[in-house]
Amino acid sequence: MPTNAFDPVSMTMAAKDPDAFASALGGSFRRYGFAVVSDHGLDQSVINTALARAKEFFALPDCVKQHYFVPGGAGQRGYTPFGREAAKGADAIDLKEFWHVGRDLLDGHPYREFMPDNLNPAEIDDWDAVYRLFEALDALGLRLLAAIARDLGLRDDFFADPVRDGNSILRLLHYPPQTAPAPEGSIRAAAHEDINTITLLLGAEEAGLQVKDRSGQWLDINPPQGCLVVNIGDMLQRLTNHVLPSTSHRVVNPAPERQRYARYSMPFFLHFRPDYLIKTLESCVTPDNPDRYPEPLTAQDYLMERLREIRLA
Repeated sequence: MPTNAFDPVSMTMAAKDPDAFASALGGSFRRYGFAVVSDHGLDQSVINTALARAKEFFALPDCVKQHYFVPGGAGQRGYTPFGREAAKGADAIDLKEFWHVGRDLLDGHPYREFMPDNLNPAEIDDWDAVYRLFEALDALGLRLLAAIARDLGLRDDFFADPVRDGNSILRLLHYPPQTAPAPEGSIRAAAHEDINTITLLLGAEEAGLQVKDRSGQWLDINPPQGCLVVNIGDMLQRLTNHVLPSTSHRVVNPAPERQRYARYSMPFFLHFRPDYLIKTLESCVTPDNPDRYPEPLTAQDYLMERLREIRLA
């Protein structure tokens, strides 16, 4: 276990000593709901190219970007304009805009009704670079879930079927420079928990990500260059009966000397397949931790419930 919860856990350990890697990763998740992973194996050129395409898109005029907003689409594909999303229970809007890329499915696939087609901005060349990053993060997420399964005492491949053709999302996030005072109560991303199974977050160039400790203290997460931040989402928290907690986190407004700089990040929200029944794992129910969710529900039902809470549906 790292001496500091946010010291990186190296994925090279996964091959050399899978039990030690699972224990280190799981220990950080159980304590904080978050972990920092190094040596993840993602191709840096794939990351850089996708980020460059995102920056090109967000630099387009608002009238062009609005063309890729899908009314009634719950923000699941394409563009979501600045000020549309708010954290669950929050009155103030978040100071961000974003683009969502999801899984490409063939015609006739049974999950087509849940996963709309991706949009491709005609103004940006090689937009496929963004989907290449989606695929790389999707594969990496499965490797991390194998370690999580091992830490829970399950088969390494336990999550392979629940996330097969899952309703995962790659979000390209843009927090614009704050050249004017922020609206009262608004920050770049208000305190929230993620809806999904696990989130893989590629490090942002600008600081601001904070995690709420059990003591109520907000802790900065500033991962070393080339590292990945991984956190537990609400669906996995529910499945594990809070053995793995989905922790509140936020992105605070920049310090005065950094207000003229935009912030970009690319979180990958790994989801279960839509029809997966989230039913509490028996191994996570004990006399000291009775089942908090005796009524199971599908991943799709849970997703829509939460999208309504954050004003996207």
